[in-house]
Amino acid sequence: MGRRWGKTTLAGILALEAANMGAMVAWVAPTYGNSRPLWRFIEAAAVQSPRVTVRKSEREMAFPSGGRIGIYTADNSVGMRGESFDIAIMDEAPQYSPDVWSDVIMPTLADRDGMAYLIGTPKGKNWFFTEYQRGMGDGVDQVSFNAPSSANPLPPIQQAARLARERVSERTYRQEWLAEFVDDGSLFVNVGLCATGNETEPITGRDYVIGVDWARASGGDYTVFTVLDTQERRMVKMLRLAGTAFDVQLSRLRDLWTRYNKGRIIAEYNSMGAPLVERLQSEGLPVTSFVTTAASKHEIITALELAFDRKDIVVLNDPVLVAELNSYERKDRAGLPQYSAPSGMHDDCVMSLAFAWNGINKQRWFIS
Repeated sequence: MGRRWGKTTLAGILALEAANMGAMVAWVAPTYGNSRPLWRFIEAAAVQSPRVTVRKSEREMAFPSGGRIGIYTADNSVGMRGESFDIAIMDEAPQYSPDVWSDVIMPTLADRDGMAYLIGTPKGKNWFFTEYQRGMGDGVDQVSFNAPSSANPLPPIQQAARLARERVSERTYRQEWLAEFVDDGSLFVNVGLCATGNETEPITGRDYVIGVDWARASGGDYTVFTVLDTQERRMVKMLRLAGTAFDVQLSRLRDLWTRYNKGRIIAEYNSMGAPLVERLQSEGLPVTSFVTTAASKHEIITALELAFDRKDIVVLNDPVLVAELNSYERKDRAGLPQYSAPSGMHDDCVMSLAFAWNGINKQRWFIS
């Protein structure tokens, strides 16, 4: 099901109806934080049913029929082991590791010949995709359903789905809003169509932005400076440095900044970046710090993904850059997107480009 389709509401209705008729129900969320809306749903329902007993400490609701709903989390599944359920509802199921389903939840259904509802928005072609495919068979033991976000009858949700079509990449729209199973793997599309640029000299009066991804002199990574023309949204220069002392890196950056009309600099602040950024700022250079977190990285990488998706950017036809872009991956781990180069490869050029593109679009996640 697509985002905001109403999956949690559906799961709550299924859980309440079954428990009211005497069933033992496990309603499972990926994490404790994810389970809070489930528990609020349970508490709201209890207000309407005075004969129902709510045990907050155990996070469960008991019905006069003998039925029960318990709220559990996949990241702390110990409480489910040894239990027996008639129904298990796995909310946001694609975010679970496959062993939670096979080793923890499935055995709890054996004693009562129970059933499971696996509900969620696709996250690549993982174990959830395999179960979905099984349900597309004869429908005797297992059946699958699919619906986009636009199937929600609420006008605000339908409007959000329409806006998403214009604001996110094709891949993200298909997965998150159309509920299609999209392959994990290379994230950026149209790299060949966008990698047609050549290095160009600065133009008087033109604005430029420089993205900076630092690397230690003794490490195997590269420090990369990427220069973008803000008007043409075009990459005009890339400088890669390996095994270079920080003083030399700073000197090369100052020279590049002066050469390209003293434009803005967007530099990573994490780890070794902090003292380098602060040193440049103390010298009066217009350096904006970028703090890389899981959330901020997701923000800038998806923005760059959208730029390639729409062919809004032109980058250098550089073999190293093209290789990094073509191999850059998104993988979902426990429901969280993770972006990186494959093992043994680099992503320094991609990150430097993402910082610069973020500067053009004046996105968030800056500190000064």
